Amino acid sequence: MSTESLNRTSNVVENPSQRIETPRRVNVDVLKQKLLEESKKEKKKRMIILYTFLASLGVLTILTY
Repeated sequence: MSTESLNRTSNVVENPSQRIETPRRVNVDVLKQKLLEESKKEKKKRMIILYTFLASLGVLTILTY
């Protein structure tokens, strides 16, 4: 490890106040869109499970008669 890299990192640690902190902004519309897409995926999964259950129940009912 070179001395230059050590000096560079120590300078960064010594002067943390020089770092400019920018406020992070969140786009609410993007978050709402992601939440909507996620809920649609969950609804699809639930519907597929429900229809699979009903179809298997129907097949079992037909096979028992």
